[in-house]
Amino acid sequence: MVGGQKGDPRDREPFSREALTHIDHLYRVAVHLAKEPQAARDLVQETYARALDAFIQFKPGTNMKAWLTRILYNFFLDDQYQKKKWVPLEPSGTTGTGEDATEYRQPQAEEPGPEDQFLSKELAGQIEDALEKIPEEFRAVVVLVDMADLSYAEAAEVLNCPLGTVRSRLSRGRRYLLKHLEGYVTVD
Repeated sequence: MVGGQKGDPRDREPFSREALTHIDHLYRVAVHLAKEPQAARDLVQETYARALDAFIQFKPGTNMKAWLTRILYNFFLDDQYQKKKWVPLEPSGTTGTGEDATEYRQPQAEEPGPEDQFLSKELAGQIEDALEKIPEEFRAVVVLVDMADLSYAEAAEVLNCPLGTVRSRLSRGRRYLLKHLEGYVTVD
C-alpha cells in the first residue's frame, strides 16, 4: 500500500497521539459512569480499541474529545444493556483488591489535611448516591457537563440530541441533584 492511503498504519500515528491526550478526561467520565476503577479502565481501553478500529471515520479538525467520549458513552450503554439481558451465574463482588484503585489518580499540588480528606470523601459519596437516584437521561448530562467538563455543544454531540435538550436536562438534573443533597450543600 502506498503511504497516505486509507488504512496506512502511518496515518494512525498522529491520530493516536492526539487521542491519547484525552485519556485522563475519558477515565474521569468512565469512573462516573462505571463507579469502579477496574470497570472504568476497561471502558477506556475498549474506547481506544474501538476508536483505533474506526480512526478513518474521524474527520481531522473536528472535536476528538467529544468523538471519543461518544464512543465511550455508547459502549457503556451497550454494555449496560447486555448486562441487563444476562443473569450472572456466580455472585459478584470479587472485583479484586483495592491496590490498583489509586493507579490513575492525579497528583495534587498540596496534600489536604485529614479533616478535608474526610469531608471530601463524605461529599463524594453523597454525590454518587444522589447521582444514582437521578433518572439516566438527566444523570448523563450532569456527568458529561459538570463532572467531565464537556461544553453543552460537546455533550449534545455525545448524546446525539439538540443543544436545547442538553440545557433543559442539565437544569433538571441539577435540581434533582440538589434535592437529593439537601443538608450537604447550600445554594446562594
